[in-house]
Amino acid sequence: MAGGEGSRLRPLTSRRPKPLAPVAGKPVMELIVELLKRHGFDEIVATLHYLADEIESYFGDGDAHGVKMHYVVEDTPLGTAGAVKMAHELLGRETFLVISGDALTDLDLSAVVRHHQEQGNDVTIALQRVTNPLEFGVVVTDESGRIVRFLEKPSWGEVFSDTINTGIYVLEPGILDRMQRGRVYDFSKDLFPDMLRDGAKLGGYVIDAYWTDIGNLEQYQQANYDAVEGKVRIAFPGGEIAHRVHAGEGTRIDPGAHVEGPVVIGRDCRIAADAHIVGPAVLGDRTIVERGATVCRSVLWEDVYVGEEAALNDCTVADRNIVQKRAKVNENSVIGRGCTIGAGATVNAHLKLWPDKWVNAGSIVSMSLIYGQKWPGSLFGSGGISGLANLEITPEFALKLGQAFGTALKPGQTVMTSRDTHPASRVMNRCIISGLLAVGVNVLDLRSYPLPLARYAVRVGSDGGIHVRVATDDPNAIVFEFFDHTGIGIDKGAERKVENLFFREDFRRTPMDDVGRLDFPSRALERYSAAFVTALDAHALRDANFRVVIDYAFGNASIVLPQILGALGVEQIALNAYFDASKVRTFREDRERHLHQLASVVTSLEANLGVLIDADGETVTLVDDAGEIVGRNRLMALLVLLVARATPGARIGMPLTVPTAVDRIAADNGAEIVRTRSDRRSLMALAEQEGRALAFAGGMNYELIFPEFQPAFDGIYATAKIMELLAAERHKLSELVAMLPPWHVAGRVVPCPWDRKGAVMRSLHDEAAHGGNGKVETLDGIRLPRHDGWVLVLPDATDASVNVWAEGASDDEAARYADEIVARVRAISSA
Repeated sequence: MAGGEGSRLRPLTSRRPKPLAPVAGKPVMELIVELLKRHGFDEIVATLHYLADEIESYFGDGDAHGVKMHYVVEDTPLGTAGAVKMAHELLGRETFLVISGDALTDLDLSAVVRHHQEQGNDVTIALQRVTNPLEFGVVVTDESGRIVRFLEKPSWGEVFSDTINTGIYVLEPGILDRMQRGRVYDFSKDLFPDMLRDGAKLGGYVIDAYWTDIGNLEQYQQANYDAVEGKVRIAFPGGEIAHRVHAGEGTRIDPGAHVEGPVVIGRDCRIAADAHIVGPAVLGDRTIVERGATVCRSVLWEDVYVGEEAALNDCTVADRNIVQKRAKVNENSVIGRGCTIGAGATVNAHLKLWPDKWVNAGSIVSMSLIYGQKWPGSLFGSGGISGLANLEITPEFALKLGQAFGTALKPGQTVMTSRDTHPASRVMNRCIISGLLAVGVNVLDLRSYPLPLARYAVRVGSDGGIHVRVATDDPNAIVFEFFDHTGIGIDKGAERKVENLFFREDFRRTPMDDVGRLDFPSRALERYSAAFVTALDAHALRDANFRVVIDYAFGNASIVLPQILGALGVEQIALNAYFDASKVRTFREDRERHLHQLASVVTSLEANLGVLIDADGETVTLVDDAGEIVGRNRLMALLVLLVARATPGARIGMPLTVPTAVDRIAADNGAEIVRTRSDRRSLMALAEQEGRALAFAGGMNYELIFPEFQPAFDGIYATAKIMELLAAERHKLSELVAMLPPWHVAGRVVPCPWDRKGAVMRSLHDEAAHGGNGKVETLDGIRLPRHDGWVLVLPDATDASVNVWAEGASDDEAARYADEIVARVRAISSA
């Protein structure tokens, strides 16, 4: 009997029929089929109604399960007995057994059949004693076990027995002759009472085995707990790998993970170090639990992702769900299929999320979500489009993205594509290419290519570009960066156009003969290298006789820079100068150790400087000749000093977050600081707008632009340019660093729900405007003046947080300025 809608199990059954709801990793109906097979039943008829195709597709002809399967489908529900009548011809003239496809039991079916035959019954009903029979059909028997009365869901005044109908019957074939095809009949309400009145022999068989009706969400969760605790005899996937811990084939559990049984883990799962799995718990096939995450007393279906430090407690999570880092799902909450719980979000206890809901990062869900959006409000973040690889960012997603970007262009225009060395980036890049070609856009694929070189190639020979890479702040995420014809990021208007096309799926349909053409440019690297050398003072570099240690971080900058520097007479010691996608990911997690290793090599070899170029080739970190690491703000100040001394009257672009010390350095050396917004595109747009009139621009995260070469972040060119600037000095790098004035800054990140960011900024602006403490700057966020300093409040474009930067006359003063604003942000956001 597998036709029920399972309405009380929603949202779990919104997209899946109740018999396919998994218990301990297997659909409950599959457990029933296995039970039938163990007791010699080799031919099974399933009566279907709700999502019938799903069940028929799963079991097929039954061969994979060692039985022969047949199906009858009710167009309209005909009741428990009416559905069986539809299978009259398939059942023939043999004694047959009726059993629910969505109840869990390990009943000895052979014993029930023997009892039926020994007693010569027309009907035998498996009965179970329960403490509260109100929600079940009660069956009253005499001393011999013969049934004398049926009570369907009685009141306490009608309870004359505690034995209930389990819905498991052994029947003689003559019962089918009592019904007419197409009419509604129920066994316990219609057929069995009629048979009693006619004097038929109906018997009861009281069972002592495990049986439970999975009628609602609480019973479903408890059935899973009972299964993993061994209260019902079923076969678990795989084998027992530790005490009361079962895992399927292909599952990898890090030795540093903590798994406390009873736990059942499906096939091809991955449990990271420091993850905690506390039973009773079930993890379905292909579940991923990241570092520091906790899954306690929870039931997870297949393809669930649990991010770093996320916490799932006593909840049920359906398939294809993503719980991002630091998110929490609390007690007795149920998450339907295909939802995304954003980073730092909280789902309160006793709530339900229907399928395909998106909970924004940092938000708190305090009521069940039935209706709502499938996607977050904005597809683009601060650095393009990003998401978890093969979970949020799938091949289908990338294909649609290519179609959307291509549709935003004109037919026949050209897009250059490129990627980093990771295999996942290759997959997504090929899907992007397919989407572009399908809408009539030509593609020049640079394949694995450093990001600065890709930007340059787009600038000299394309209408736009897309670069695919692993995210710098999350080794499990993929980022798509979109360029306009200048090689810098597309503007907000273009982003909105791509978003609208993506969400509406309003893609251009192209005739077969007009699809785009794919080609692979052959001389892009030569063009970049030639322009690179032309932009530098080659003689100054050769005369300086530099010895430099460069760590390439296993990225692809090593395909170009060693040859250029070699031709310029620079003595190089290269570290990690080969491609390794897996080491790139671990390198980012262990960056500080590599920097200290670089510093040690610099001092040991008495090099002039050390440079760490990130894997994408965009950013650089310096180590001076004394082995000191030049930090983020110190690097900006150092470059301002070098550029101002080398270029009289230089204009230099700096975001508002950089200390005012750079203004003093520039003024003392006859240069001018042009303040700009802190996002990546604003800096590159300034460099594109001003061209060579802007001598240098620096970003928040070791990002350097020298517009004389290209108006984009280019750590590869910046490495050589820094050496050219040093060649013009009569000081060592360490001596120049020592010349920099002191400054005192503090930074804070304050959690803030997305829907409170506007209120925070409005309140702070109004308070400052009426406070009379000086002019409030609104170039980028809100910059509030302070005595001998300032505070900048800037909502994060990607996370549910607000960034606070402050500068003061001392470290303590800067920290006090920042903490005062942090307290206000917290108060306003929680109001």
